[in-house]
Amino acid sequence: MTNAMEAISASKEIYYPSESVIANANVPDYLELRQKAIEDPVTFWAARADEMIDWYQPYETVLDQSNAPFYQWFVGGKTNIAHNALDRHVQSWRKNKLALLWEGEDGSQRTYSYFKLWKEVNRFANVLKGMGLRKGDTVAVYMPMVPELAIAVLACARVGVVHSVVFGGFSAESIRDRVNDASSKAVLTMDGGWRRGKFLPLKQTVDDAVKDCPSIRHVLVLQRHEGKPDAACAMQPGRDLWYHEAAARVTAECPAEEQDAEDMLFLLYTSGSTGKPKGIIHTTGGYMVHAYATNKYTFDLRGDDLFWCTADIGWV
Repeated sequence: MTNAMEAISASKEIYYPSESVIANANVPDYLELRQKAIEDPVTFWAARADEMIDWYQPYETVLDQSNAPFYQWFVGGKTNIAHNALDRHVQSWRKNKLALLWEGEDGSQRTYSYFKLWKEVNRFANVLKGMGLRKGDTVAVYMPMVPELAIAVLACARVGVVHSVVFGGFSAESIRDRVNDASSKAVLTMDGGWRRGKFLPLKQTVDDAVKDCPSIRHVLVLQRHEGKPDAACAMQPGRDLWYHEAAARVTAECPAEEQDAEDMLFLLYTSGSTGKPKGIIHTTGGYMVHAYATNKYTFDLRGDDLFWCTADIGWV
C-alpha cells in the first residue's frame, strides 16, 4: 500500500478539465498563474491582496521575513474580515442576494440575505460588547452547525474578539483544556444540538467544563429547544445569559473594528489525539487573502454558485 501511494504522489501526470470548464473558469490558465506564484510569491500575493480586499489603511510591506520563521504578512495594513465578508456587499447590488442557506438535521431550513446576515452579525457583536468583551479578548465557541455559529464568529471578528471554535462533539475536558490554555473570558454555546441522530446537551457539557476555568466570566446560551427535557439549562445568575434576551436589548448597528493585518483573528486547536492540543494562531490579513484566493482560484467559485461544505467549522 505504501509503495502504491508513493507511486501516485510521485506521478507527473496532469489531468485537464474540459475546454468548456476552462473557458468559463476564473483563471483560464491555472498552471501559468501557479507558476508565477512559485517564482515570485511576494508579487503574486500583493496582487491578490490589492484585487480582493478592502483595506482601511494600505499595507506597507507584503512579507516581512526578518524574524523567520515568524513571518508577517501585509505589515501596516488595517482591515476587518467581517467588513469584507458582509459590509461591502451590503453596500452594493448584493444587499438582497442570498448569502447563507442552512438545512438542519431535521430538514428545517433558514435563509439569510447579505443584509439580513449583516444585521444579525451586528446584533451579536453588540451582545458581545454588552458582556464586556473587547478587542483582543478570547472566547470559546461550542455550538453545532447552525447559522448562529457563523454569525458568532463573524461577530467576534467584527469587534476584534478572538474566537476559538471547539468541535461540538468534544467532551467537557476538551473544552476545559482549550478555555484554560487561551484564558477565554466567555463560552458561546447552545442549549443542545443534534449530531448523527443523537441529541447532545451542550450547555450541560459547558457547565461541567467551566467549573475548572477561572478565566470565564460569562456563558452565552442560544435557545433552540425550549421545552425539551434533554435541553434543560441551569442558568447561573451573574454568569449565564440567554442570547435572545441579550439580543432584544441591543441594536443591529455595530461599526467594524479596525484590525491590524497581523492581529489574531482566531485560535484553533489541534485534536489532541497525539498529545496536548496545540493552539494554532491565524492572523487577520494573511488568512483573509489566502481564504479568498482559495475560493476564487482553487474552488473556482463565482457569484451564482452554491457552495456546500460538509465539514464542521471546528475542523478548519
